[in-house]
Amino acid sequence: MSRSSSLSPGVPASVLITGATGGIGGALALEYARAGTKTLILQGRNRARLDELAQDCSAMGVRVIVHELDVRDHDALRHWLTEIGQAEAPDLVIANAGVNINTGSQQQGETWDDMHRLFDVNVKAAMATLHASLPAMQARRSGQIALLSSLAAWRGLPETPSYSASKAAVKVYGEAMRDILAGQGIKVNVIMPGYVESQMCFDMPGPKPFLWPAAKAARVIRRGLARNRARISFPFPLNLGCFLLSVIHPSVSGWILQRLGYRG
Repeated sequence: MSRSSSLSPGVPASVLITGATGGIGGALALEYARAGTKTLILQGRNRARLDELAQDCSAMGVRVIVHELDVRDHDALRHWLTEIGQAEAPDLVIANAGVNINTGSQQQGETWDDMHRLFDVNVKAAMATLHASLPAMQARRSGQIALLSSLAAWRGLPETPSYSASKAAVKVYGEAMRDILAGQGIKVNVIMPGYVESQMCFDMPGPKPFLWPAAKAARVIRRGLARNRARISFPFPLNLGCFLLSVIHPSVSGWILQRLGYRG
């Protein structure tokens, strides 16, 4: 039986993942390879990790294309996505690339250069990924684009104000674009993870309740995308708690965060 004939329902034939060398990105690549995706297109800055992922996924019978690129180079990112959209027509594009910064061990605050770099990656590169992927999808009136936000988008955390703000921007942008593109046959989804095992997560200060393995998060994300859920947010207890923090008075939510150990 050929791989194309054994493709499971809800599993896209071709998937593109930015930031594939990170914890969630790498887990997503392996998850889609196991699920039966035929082609994986993986972008990252760490060539050694890209090659390692390509070897692991190829061993499962997947055709893998890797591309080493810094997503802060928005022109290069858009040019590559335009070319790959025409040549490979990915069914699903996951804008996963992201970075985090924090206020420091002595609460000295975030530097402007770090803030600028973070927004270039988390916001502008995510928007550039969606924007550059659209023309090929619009031409064939099908496709799916997923944007990585965070539960921190519900209510800013004092340790990571810029990160929280960037993920709130991605959330709102993705929700708006979902409405705009629905009539064109293009699905847009916002992914809002809680704490997921990765180097970026471990580098963050503060408590990390309900920490999930990356493989578990990837499985939940894949299934949520297959169902075209508008928001894929997890884990449930943390999602509910963050949502409630966003709707109560800021002075009360700030007091609660301090009591939980989030102090900036």
